[in-house]
Amino acid sequence: MKYRSESVLWAATSALLTAAIFMATVSTGVAKAQSSDDDEYYELMRVFVDTFQQIDRNYVKEVDKRKLIDAAVRGMLSELDPYSNYIAPDDVDKFTEAITQKFGGVGIRVNFDDKLRALEIITPLPGSPAYKAGIHSGDRIVEIDGKPVKEFELGKEMEKAIELLRGEPGEEVEVLVRRNGTDEEETIKLVRDTIELETALGYSHNPDSTWDFMIDDEHKIGFARLTHFTDRSAAELREVLKSLRKQDMKGFILDLRFNPGGQLRAAIDISDLFIEKGKIVSVEGRNRRDDSWAAKRFGTFTGFPMVVLINRYSASASEIVSACLQDHDRAVVIGERSWGKGSVQNVIDLENGHSALKLTTASYQRPSGKNIHRFPNAKESDVWGVSPNEGFEEKFSNKQMREFQIDRGKRDNHFLDSSYESDFEDTQLQRALDYLIGELTGESKKEEAPEEEKKEEKPAPKADEKEAAMNVPFLLVPQKSNIG
Repeated sequence: MKYRSESVLWAATSALLTAAIFMATVSTGVAKAQSSDDDEYYELMRVFVDTFQQIDRNYVKEVDKRKLIDAAVRGMLSELDPYSNYIAPDDVDKFTEAITQKFGGVGIRVNFDDKLRALEIITPLPGSPAYKAGIHSGDRIVEIDGKPVKEFELGKEMEKAIELLRGEPGEEVEVLVRRNGTDEEETIKLVRDTIELETALGYSHNPDSTWDFMIDDEHKIGFARLTHFTDRSAAELREVLKSLRKQDMKGFILDLRFNPGGQLRAAIDISDLFIEKGKIVSVEGRNRRDDSWAAKRFGTFTGFPMVVLINRYSASASEIVSACLQDHDRAVVIGERSWGKGSVQNVIDLENGHSALKLTTASYQRPSGKNIHRFPNAKESDVWGVSPNEGFEEKFSNKQMREFQIDRGKRDNHFLDSSYESDFEDTQLQRALDYLIGELTGESKKEEAPEEEKKEEKPAPKADEKEAAMNVPFLLVPQKSNIG
């Protein structure tokens, strides 16, 4: 009798679940046509529900229902493309942070001191709770909310520290700080705030730890490296350009190497900073209105030659910007062929925002109409991605790629060693500088990279080797610091 009651209960639940799924499908506009189509949806949903029921009731071991649903959703998405995926509840916060470069924390860049088994403060971010509380570079955090840092699990000290330092804005966290060069310790209560990481960075730092955006003082060449495309990126870059213009900038380098992309709107707004008129990008989708964006004259920065640096990991929004500026002859593109991601994903909330669906809903086209997307079976000879201007290809070998990332990490974290001087020869950046200096002095020339520099070329990874452009592990070299 108990078994029958369970069967009746499950039958009712199955019916409700089937109806709910079916009604949700209809309400989103997916099922629009005839009743025969509706019947097909209903039958397919029954297959899903019946399979779920059989596994849950009869599989040899008890299963986690949540894991079954997550696996089922991921299975459906695996039939689509590499960029559509499911963000489970445990991953939503990390995904949001990756997209927005925004999180709740106290605003300190830290490094774990293995010798003293404490967190070394590299620098507090200006205006952050830690900065306002008087925490300084060189101070060390020895306890977080009463938990001694020295007792954190070996090898996971940084991970645990960041977990404890981050949290909801408005919440308190208590840290025990040992002042730099002394045995003096002080307990400080910090109220977490929203921390927004800057996305427009310079090449090196000024003495006051701010970024220096003028890479060549003699020829007045500006430089900005964009790490992501967030809702703040265009405004950040605009302020950089205003500052450089006040310094009488004559040429400009926009570094999009290793930039995985981000928000479409940010790519449009950044492109619009540099061109006065013409199409920026157009977007086409099966279930959405086709859109096209054109540049506006107001607020445009013109009157100087420009270079965009890209490499094999410049993707998505990076390709929109570099393609736009290349097609309008506003900038020379230098480096190597980009990733090749010409699709747009919408992030759709599920379970009232507790999980999400990143679904490919459209594709975009560059102003010239050339294809950007690299399809799974695309050949190297096919048209995809953004290629450097003719005569300006400058590839990195695998060895150069590793050395570049090590050098970049050290210069970003110069607080760890302010005396660090780079000995890495960034041939891509030098090529950009040479071109701009040539343009400014009237001695511009195009030349192919020497053959000896091309020996250890690495072909761009295939489109199906990575889950999505936003998830490519671009930073192959572990970074020494993190932000809480």
